[in-house]
Amino acid sequence: MWFQEAERIFILPVAKIQWWLLSEIKGNLREVFGKETVIADEMSPPVDVLNRDRGQIYSTGLIEAIANRNYNGMVLGIIDFDLFVPGLNFVFGEADPAEGVAVVSITRLKEEFYGRETDQELLLQRTLKETIHEMGHLYSLKHCPDPRCVMHFSNSDEETDRKSKEFCPVCIKIFRNL
Repeated sequence: MWFQEAERIFILPVAKIQWWLLSEIKGNLREVFGKETVIADEMSPPVDVLNRDRGQIYSTGLIEAIANRNYNGMVLGIIDFDLFVPGLNFVFGEADPAEGVAVVSITRLKEEFYGRETDQELLLQRTLKETIHEMGHLYSLKHCPDPRCVMHFSNSDEETDRKSKEFCPVCIKIFRNL
């Protein structure tokens, strides 16, 4: 598969993302996936992916816009704006293995979104889980029924908090056999 030949993972900040968070994501993805990981230059979100009625960005459209930039490797877009796909109120992220592009929103991973006090460590842990999850999809891993596995689908911040940032034994076996 093409991703086995990709030498790099590009972390693409879509608008302003705090540098410390990008740096933590970079180190974590390099450790988990064993590929050179580079923080790319920031990109502005295209206007046509914003759904003004919902006040959200259409994640599939954002993936397409990123794919059109022709990076030589896998790309993980990080954005601080709420994402959606049709049929769901929101998504933490989305991935398109055929394009080699994934996106993760940190908006709902922040405690402030829920009216709670800022917690940078919790934001970091949630972000690492969701970035590994979406990158797992780029490696063709599917959602896992094990609620502790990083590949388990999260529909809330609580579900993200409950899962680990590790692949379960079944998913790690699939990943290693790719």
